[in-house]
Amino acid sequence: MLKFKSHLTKSEIAAQYIQQMILSGELKAGSPITTKAVSDAIGMSETPVREAIKALSTEGWLRHHAHKGTVVATLDSAHVSEVFQLRGMLNAQAIRFGKSSFDEERLSSIDKNIEESERAVAANDYEAYSLLNRSFHDLLCDTPQAEWTYRLFSILQGQSAVFRHGFRAIPDGLRKSLDAHLEIRAALRAGDFEAAARLVHFDEVSAGNRLIEVLNRMDVEANGQNVK
Repeated sequence: MLKFKSHLTKSEIAAQYIQQMILSGELKAGSPITTKAVSDAIGMSETPVREAIKALSTEGWLRHHAHKGTVVATLDSAHVSEVFQLRGMLNAQAIRFGKSSFDEERLSSIDKNIEESERAVAANDYEAYSLLNRSFHDLLCDTPQAEWTYRLFSILQGQSAVFRHGFRAIPDGLRKSLDAHLEIRAALRAGDFEAAARLVHFDEVSAGNRLIEVLNRMDVEANGQNVK
């Protein structure tokens, strides 16, 4: 069952509904999005839904095609590489800017996130891990000292949320991601913020490269089937 944050505007509720459908995998890359379908699903007029779709298109969750209409953003190797390179740079810079904010309260929140992530990995729960991964990076980036860095990173969250479903095809993808989080946490707890910044940059770039490998393999398999 989908849950929404309280005190949201109608357009924000509609946007969150679409986001959760994407994150859950119910809406996959290339799936069409119409104002009427969303409006009917959540019992809302089409005007705020239209606003939500426009906002999500700006953030990269959705794309508009002249002949197909609005669809969930699709995977493209060059696009994936750019997004994850930028994610790595912004994550690293956010840690450098916000190092004074990594007090015990924030570190404890990171500990809790990792504990929950361990359970999600053990259960091979991609949906739960996707949300926890998003929260982990929010804990790294969302500090008073890195406000603009976090705003830019939030835009890329929309892009990479769609990409994350490709990790279902990566052997031990969740485990590799969580192991990287464990190393980042260890560096933060040691007060080595430069090491944490390097680690998070490497993690993001590596994640993008693993996804590109999957995309390339899928293209080869698809072309092989077409030839047959």
